[in-house]
Amino acid sequence: MLELAILGFLADGPLHGYQLRRRIADLSGHNRPVSDGSLYPAINRLVKAGLLDRWTEPGASGAQRHTLRLTPNGHAELLRRLRTPDELDISDGTRFFTVLAFLSLLPDAAERQAVLRRRLEFLEQRASFFYDGDRLLSAEDMDDPYRRGMLLIARATGRAERSWLRDMLRDTQD
Repeated sequence: MLELAILGFLADGPLHGYQLRRRIADLSGHNRPVSDGSLYPAINRLVKAGLLDRWTEPGASGAQRHTLRLTPNGHAELLRRLRTPDELDISDGTRFFTVLAFLSLLPDAAERQAVLRRRLEFLEQRASFFYDGDRLLSAEDMDDPYRRGMLLIARATGRAERSWLRDMLRDTQD
């Protein structure tokens, strides 16, 4: 998801590494902070693959800074990743939010709808954090108030997301 975030933010225009790191950190929040040890190797892979251009500019305090720009191949790769997110990108909420942050960059509404439909289909599958054998346990089955809380929060979040997805899919069929 880090590479998708890099490509997505650079689709808006060139950024230097620090700006890019801040935008990615703001997107992922406290759940998955981005470290230099993961960001710069990812940038290097994308540069080596011809998906980004990098050049050096003078910084405000005299130190040079590296500025990055999406190449045409990088733009094509961004669109490919948005069109066909892998299963984990659909099933993991944080990863899906990264896809969602850039989904409007897909020019074809039908392609955007296909991604949203995949997420909705995933969310409509019955699931739980807890099981009794093969039986899914609900919040009402929980004596533990913290486990009950987990399930109640997940239920409310899931309902809200499913409602939004249905609205988006309905509104874009006109």
